[in-house]
Amino acid sequence: MRRTLLKGIAAASLILGMGLTAAQAGPLMDRIESGKSIRIGFANEVPWAYPGENNKPLGFVNAYAIGVLKKMGYDNIEPVTTEWGGLIPGLKANRFDLITGGMYILKSRCENVAFSEPMGKVSDAFIVPDGNPKDINNYKDIKAKDATFVTGAGYNTVEAAKKEGIDESSIMTVPGPTEILAAVKAGRADAGGVTYFTALNLAKENSEVEVTDPSDLPEWTQNWVGIAFRDADKDFLEKFNAAQKEYLGSPEMMKSVKEYGYTKSQLPGDRTTDWVCNNR
Repeated sequence: MRRTLLKGIAAASLILGMGLTAAQAGPLMDRIESGKSIRIGFANEVPWAYPGENNKPLGFVNAYAIGVLKKMGYDNIEPVTTEWGGLIPGLKANRFDLITGGMYILKSRCENVAFSEPMGKVSDAFIVPDGNPKDINNYKDIKAKDATFVTGAGYNTVEAAKKEGIDESSIMTVPGPTEILAAVKAGRADAGGVTYFTALNLAKENSEVEVTDPSDLPEWTQNWVGIAFRDADKDFLEKFNAAQKEYLGSPEMMKSVKEYGYTKSQLPGDRTTDWVCNNR
């Protein structure tokens, strides 16, 4: 009788343990275990993450994230493109499983998604008409000269401009880099706020604009980049962070991102996601 009772308790404990293990698995692990692809979400943000021919995922953040996933043993990757402003809503609505778009880790975003540890540290910059006729180099110049500032819907530069005292009526938001460039070229805006990488790419392709010095912007606009996950997938995120620790800065990783302009000077240093979430 005692032996039977002990066997029953052991069996119940095993079942309970299995139930707890299953409960700890997030929807992404459930998806992977059922043989489905890992869907990576990104916008058209050259050279960060953008679609190539047949929607091939290009850009240094895509190359990086795919490299980490391969280190984890996952190569069934499905790219999903959307507008920048649709990335976090799309992730939360389960239209894809992680955001590789080159997203800054910001306190306001940390309240909605779970970020990996940083994979890069970068700056913002402005694009202005060639010759910078209004001599605009930072947010204070925009405010002092009653200029119009254009940036992307959902970009960190919207928050930055407001923090620097620019009135909302002087901030124009558009879908992305193409529209920012068009607004500056057409004279509808005096300066366009983008990441330094994006600004360099836009100026490289368009002689009508030039890039301001990123060091003219406040130090607090220096930002760290992470891969974003749903809060429910923190089990997968922990594994991703473990694989990232070995991959970040490795020769393999640096080779994969070289063509997009990412160098060792963009490596994130020792700041943690927790610190960035609380200080940006």
